[in-house]
Amino acid sequence: MDAGGKAGRRMRGLTRRWRRRHPENAPAASTDPRLLVRVLAARQLDGPDAEAFLDPSLLRLTDPSAIRDIDRAAQRLLEAIDARQRIVIYGDYDVDGITATAILRRMLASIAPDADVETYIPHRVEEGYGLNEQAIRKLADEGAAVIVSVDCGVTAREPARAAREVGVDLIITDHHNPPEDPAELPDAFAIVHPRLGNDDGEELCGAGVAYKLAWRLATLSAGDQRARPAQREVLVELLALASLGTIADMVPLIGDNRIIARHGLSRCRSSSIVGLRALVASARLDGSGIDAESVGFRLAPRLNACGRLAHSRDAVELLLTDDEDRAIEIAAELCRLNDERRATEKSITEHALALAIEHGLDTDDRRAVVLAHEDWHPGVVGIVCSRVVEKLRRPTLLLQRKTTDAGEVCSGSGRSIEGFNLHAALSDCAEHLVKFGGHDAAAGLTLAAENFEAFREAFIERVNAELSPEDLITTTDYDTDATIDEITLENTVALGRLGPFGAGNPKIRLRLVNARLAEDPRPMGADGKHIDLRLEDADRRSPRVLRACAWNWSEHVTGLRRGVPVEALIAPKINEWRGRRTCEAELIDVAPRHADAPIVVVSRNAQSVGAAT
Repeated sequence: MDAGGKAGRRMRGLTRRWRRRHPENAPAASTDPRLLVRVLAARQLDGPDAEAFLDPSLLRLTDPSAIRDIDRAAQRLLEAIDARQRIVIYGDYDVDGITATAILRRMLASIAPDADVETYIPHRVEEGYGLNEQAIRKLADEGAAVIVSVDCGVTAREPARAAREVGVDLIITDHHNPPEDPAELPDAFAIVHPRLGNDDGEELCGAGVAYKLAWRLATLSAGDQRARPAQREVLVELLALASLGTIADMVPLIGDNRIIARHGLSRCRSSSIVGLRALVASARLDGSGIDAESVGFRLAPRLNACGRLAHSRDAVELLLTDDEDRAIEIAAELCRLNDERRATEKSITEHALALAIEHGLDTDDRRAVVLAHEDWHPGVVGIVCSRVVEKLRRPTLLLQRKTTDAGEVCSGSGRSIEGFNLHAALSDCAEHLVKFGGHDAAAGLTLAAENFEAFREAFIERVNAELSPEDLITTTDYDTDATIDEITLENTVALGRLGPFGAGNPKIRLRLVNARLAEDPRPMGADGKHIDLRLEDADRRSPRVLRACAWNWSEHVTGLRRGVPVEALIAPKINEWRGRRTCEAELIDVAPRHADAPIVVVSRNAQSVGAAT
């Protein structure tokens, strides 16, 4: 069997389908003896492009002045400072909105410590996402002259109209999908959006857009010259906050996002921001070990928990305070809320999966999950959507049914699978909706409860028209083939230069060829649901044995035993224990190479096993 097979050919393992990344590059990605070069070739990187990717210098950050309206916005904010007018930063309740709010607030405070600047975060349950007219009028009554939104607002026409009526200059900074018709844009003083009027604009997150505005504020406040030393120092520190928003919001980690994430993670390890240090300590993270994974699984959930179950203004305070005792107090409360969030999430996930099966939403005939229930917490349904997508591998919308002054409504979140544009699908079903917003992979929506059934059928019909049952099978791309001998500490360190990994720059995955099990699989963990495998060269040409850990894999080990030849899908990693660094791997999937059953496959939902054809 060749390294990648013909373009489009996919092999299957015990839990998923395997697909070679860019099979048209197979010659370049398979002939070079250097593993790093093969992986770069698989990702279509060579020459200067590869050098730039491996060394994402801050000097390569795109100048912010390329973004529409950014100069107009920055100049108005500086005028407000000079005129001692009140500025309100209007944020959002997720990590992206929280960090964007803190970024802009810290830069304005650096430029003018005595400036009249307040922050406002809407309550997730009581106000919902984004700018709202009532809040705009209330802030105007309290003296706001300029309101600058972060991570929201690009579709907020009514709030923008309200701002005009009350004499407030509304500056919108956002990254979510704008209206297709420019005439539908809000009538705001300025709209700072990296993709408005620039189809090739960076896919920044809200914190990334706020960082660019902070950068422009720094240069304009210095007379449109290089930022002053004090502001340059702040910009470097703010990279840490921008990296949290960038990673948590799952924007592609390429271009400016990659630069922000790489340098921001480095700043997280030794940040001067008191609240960030307290957050890292509360998550029991060693500063030197902060990477994209620890942001996604340890830091971001704590910041998000505040907005899901309480009020995100506390998370904003954490990132703005210089009081160490207060920072420790808030960080501890975020940990408690995160524990509560986990329990709530687990309960709703189990309920949603049961309802999906009950309604036949896990079948090939109905290729989307659309559910509503009055007991589901609105702050948690978004993350539960992600859990349902992981399990059932299909676009998922989960809504809370509730009674409001306007009647009974269903409001919640959606998550998609790779290759399916959720925002476009909702646009096609807009006749059933009161409002919606978001982007390709995630969205929020509200509709009248009486329209729920009609909407569900319309949405499922829309999904069925685009996705086939084959599209619902979990598919994992891998970079190139490798042998046991190549999975060394030196090579793994070299491959780490491609990080940070995340959306748009996935973890390196290798197809381990000519391997076999050196020992019987061993259970790990208190309940034995994880598996420890030892892999060796099938021909015994090398004495090396590679440890591979398989998470939540206990149900898949039947038939795996010592001596069984396999091909394995792995992600190499470095394990550090008591000062010693070793190379091991995360096992993603395995394909036993029995003579009578060359490849084994689990069914679409990984529930039953059968032979591949």
